Amino acid sequence: MRYISTRGAAAPRNFTGVLLAGLAEDGGLFVPETWLQFGAADWRALRGLAARVMHPFVGDSIPFATLQALCGEAYAGFGHAAVVPLVQIEANLWAQELFHGPTLAFKDMAMQLLGRLFDHVLEVQDTRVTIVGATSGDTGSAAIEACAGRERVDIVILHPYNRTSEVQRRQMTTVLAPNVSNVALEGTFDDCQDMVKALFADAPFRAEMQLSAVNSINWARVAAQIPYYVASALALGAPDREVSFAVPTGNFGNVLAAWAARRMGLPIRTLVIGSNRNNILSRFLAGNDMSMAPVEPSLSPSMDIQVSSNFERLLFELLEHDGAATAAVMARFRAEGRMPVPDAAWTRATSLFRGFTLDDPGTLAEIARLHRESGYLADPHSAIGLAAGRHFAEPGVPMVAMATAHPAKFPDAMERATGLRPPLPPRLADLYDRPESFTVCAPDIAAVQAKVRALAHRNAA
Repeated sequence: MRYISTRGAAAPRNFTGVLLAGLAEDGGLFVPETWLQFGAADWRALRGLAARVMHPFVGDSIPFATLQALCGEAYAGFGHAAVVPLVQIEANLWAQELFHGPTLAFKDMAMQLLGRLFDHVLEVQDTRVTIVGATSGDTGSAAIEACAGRERVDIVILHPYNRTSEVQRRQMTTVLAPNVSNVALEGTFDDCQDMVKALFADAPFRAEMQLSAVNSINWARVAAQIPYYVASALALGAPDREVSFAVPTGNFGNVLAAWAARRMGLPIRTLVIGSNRNNILSRFLAGNDMSMAPVEPSLSPSMDIQVSSNFERLLFELLEHDGAATAAVMARFRAEGRMPVPDAAWTRATSLFRGFTLDDPGTLAEIARLHRESGYLADPHSAIGLAAGRHFAEPGVPMVAMATAHPAKFPDAMERATGLRPPLPPRLADLYDRPESFTVCAPDIAAVQAKVRALAHRNAA
C-alpha cells in the first residue's frame, strides 16, 4: 500500500513512512493511493479481527503477526470485555461505547495502538521522534497515556487554555513523565491545530526535531479507527444487511474512518455528522456554506472546532484525486475564510453524508431524555450523536451512534441535565488530587518551538 498527499507535491510513502511523517511536506494529508474493495465473503472473514481490517493499509511495512500482537496488547487493558460494546437504546438505535480505554474517550482506540506502532517502528529503525499534537480535549490525554515513558518518543501536546473540561485537562497535565510536556495555548483548538501545522511547515525545525504527529492528520490514526465500524456493522448483520452510523464530529477524523469502511465496500446506508453550535460541517452539507465563524465554547468542547482538518481528505476524493485543485481550494479557504467547493463536489458530499446540529439547551434536553426514557447516561458529545442518529434512523436499518466519551468526563453538564454527578472509575478516583504541570503560552511559533526544542534536547542528551 502506497500513500500520496492530498496536495500532490509530496513523495509517496509506505505505511511506516506515513506513520512517522504525520503531515506531508507540501502541507497536505496522506491518503491511500488506491482503495481496496472487499466482497461479502471478505467482510465475513473479518469478524473479531481488528488486525485483519488494518492489515491492507499497513501492507508489508509491518509483519501481520506483529500487527496482530500489537492490536492484542493495545486493547487488553480496556475496562470492558467487549472493548467496544453495543448498547441498544431504542428499537432501531444503538450506542457503540468507545470510551472504555484508559482515558475514557474514543481516542484511546487508535492511540493505544499508535503508541505501540511507534515503539515497534522506532526500534526497528533505531531512531527517535518528537510528537507534537493539538487537542480540543480528548486526543491529548489519549496520546500522552499511549506515549508516556516511551524511550524513543518525546511528546508535546497543545490544548486551548481554559477551553477543556477540568477532567480533560487534568488527564493531560497530571502525567509527570519526563518525556511529556503540556502547553496551554491562549486561543482556541483551531489556533492549536494551526500551530502544529506551522511547526511541520518549518522544514529545518521539522528535520531537527524529527517531528511526528498523533492528531488525525496522521493517517495511522484514521486507519486504526476503521475496525470498530466494521465490528459493529458485522455484529448487526452486515454484509447481508445495511447499517447506518451517526458520529459526533469536530475534526472529521472519526466519521472519515466510517466513510473509509464504506469506500472499501462495507454496506453503510447513511453517515450522519453530529455538530454542536460550531456547525461548519452541517452548514456545508445544508447549503455549501463552508465558511469559518468564531469558535464558541460549548458543553461539548471536543467539537468546538471550525477548521476540520480531515475534511481535506474527503475533498481530495470529491475532486477526483486532483492534488492541485485540492491545494488551491485549501489555500483560498485559509485566505478568505470560506471554502469554494464546486457544486458538483458538494452534491457528491450530500449524497454521502447528512448533517445535524444541536445547541447546548438541546444537548441538555437530550441527555435528560435519554436518561429518563432509556436509563442511559450519555455525555454531551454522545448525546448529540444519539440525537442525530434518532433523527435520521430508517425502518429496518440499524442506526449506530458513536458514544465517544465517558459521562464522568463532563460531570457539570451531566448534573445540570440529570441531577446525577457520575463518578470517575476507581483508577482515576484521585485525579483531582494529583499535581499538575503545564505552561501557558501565547500563540507564537518561536515560543512554542523553544518549548519543543527544550524537551527534545534534554531527553536526547
